[in-house]
Order: sequence, then structure tokens, then C-alpha cells
Amino acid sequence: MSKNDSVNSDNIITILDFDKLWDYNAPEETEKKFREILPELKDHKDFEYQSAYLQLQTQIARTLGLQMKFDEAHTLLDEIDPLLNDEFYVAKIRYLLERGRTFRSSKQVEKSRDLFLKAYDIAVGYKEDNLAVDAAHMMGIIEPFEEAQRWNELAMEIAEKSNDKKAKKWLGPLYNNTAWNYHDNNDFNEALELFEKNVVWHTERNSKQELIIAKWSVARALRSLDKINKAIKLQLELIDEIEEKGLDDDGYVFEELGELYLIKENEEESKKYFGLAYDLLSKDKWFVEYEKERLDRIKELGGK
Repeated sequence: MSKNDSVNSDNIITILDFDKLWDYNAPEETEKKFREILPELKDHKDFEYQSAYLQLQTQIARTLGLQMKFDEAHTLLDEIDPLLNDEFYVAKIRYLLERGRTFRSSKQVEKSRDLFLKAYDIAVGYKEDNLAVDAAHMMGIIEPFEEAQRWNELAMEIAEKSNDKKAKKWLGPLYNNTAWNYHDNNDFNEALELFEKNVVWHTERNSKQELIIAKWSVARALRSLDKINKAIKLQLELIDEIEEKGLDDDGYVFEELGELYLIKENEEESKKYFGLAYDLLSKDKWFVEYEKERLDRIKELGGK
């Protein structure tokens, strides 16, 4: 019996649908899971498996990017680039997306734009709605406000009309991203409306961490609208919800409570929550690298 014959049906499903193994909050663990199944995909001769093998490598590159191992991510993408002929168009789209994301995450945004645009065009041409939405949502992240909103609206339109379940799963992130664009443009009421829509969307799907983030965002918009007491109430409720669900403490919730109590001139509570925020966020590699001034402020206000 060959190695391929020995793979049971459940394992085959896992191998081909490896995206279910993603945990974006734990990229190192996800990388390990992906690398474990990579050899089994490589051994197959069927087109479906060969395509999955190439796609999986793009996702390994993504895990590396999330770990800030940008050179390693580019090296892996360089290795699969010559293998991506027109037949492997899905892998090609995913390659373009991950190359673009790697550039964006390493602060080379201008190099990412053409990659996202090309990924979008190919995805639309082959009616790959899920990947078209992904590419459009990345354009919504990197572009200035008006152009970003155009891309976000386009992405939401594709997702809402699509029969692809994976495409529809983008609606939550799109509500969130579009809301933040409004918020960054000081359109706080528009932002709040979409943040609240995002809470409903995640509540209906019984999300965990994503629902916490969605509720946090509502409270953050309330602060911008100067509804401080209501914002504090929501953030304190989040602490209870996090504990009830057995989730990890959230440094962003603590930071926000620090800011809110600072506005209320409650120095004791403000210092306490900034201190708790620093204890967690100072261990976050991404936050330390990209939010140094913010972290320094949290440290000072937390008396650390």
C-alpha cells in the first residue's frame, strides 16, 4: 500500500481544507500545523492536491509575516513563484495576496498596491468571490479614506451577493474596517452604526474573540462621541465577558479603561488600568514594534 493510499478520508478533508486550521491569533502554532500536512500534499499527483500544496505554502508565508519574519516569508514566496502557471490560478491569487500583505506588514505599502490589484483582477475574472473580497478589503486598508471606502463598499457588495460561504464570512471584518475608516475620518456616528452592525453579525455567529473586539470598538466610538460613562460601562462588561468565556485578558480593554478614567480625572483607576495594559501589551511583539510611543505613554501613565 502506498503512502497516499494510507491517508484516511477525514485526513484528506483536513488536508484539502487546511484553511480551517487557521488561528490568526496564534500564527506560530498555525505554521506548525500547516508544515505537518505539507508533505502529504506534496506526495499527491492529482491537480487538486498540487494546487493545495502551492496554496498552503502561501499560507505558511502568511504565518511567517504575522510573526514578523518577513525575509523568510519572501524567501518562501520566491520558491513557489516559478511554479505558478495559469493552471494554478487560485494559488497565484493567494501568492499575490500574501506577497502584498508581507510588503504591507513590513512598512512597504507602495509595493503591495499593484499586487493586491492584480490579485483582485484575476479573482474577479475566475469568479473566485472569496479571494476577490480579500483583495478588495486589502485595498480598503491601504488606500486613503475615499478610495478605501469605495473598495470596502465593493467588497461588501461582492460578499453580500455571493453564494460562496467563505466570501460571506468577510462581512464582519468589512463592517469593522469600514467603520474604522469612518472613525479615522472623524465620522463617529457613521462609525458607531457600523460597529453596532458588526456586533450583531458576530453575535449571530456566536463568535468569541471577534465579538469582544466588535464590542470594544463600539465602546471606543462612544468615547469619541464623548459618551464616557456608557463607554466605561461597556468596557467593564467586557472584562466580565472575557472571564466568563475563559478568554485571555485583553490589554486593549485595560488601555481603553485607562483612557476613560483619565478623562474622568480618576487618577487611581486610570493608573491601575494603564498598568494592567502595559503588563500585557509590552509582551506583544507587534505592539512593541509598531506602537512604541503609545506603549511608552501607557507605561508612564501606569506608573511602570
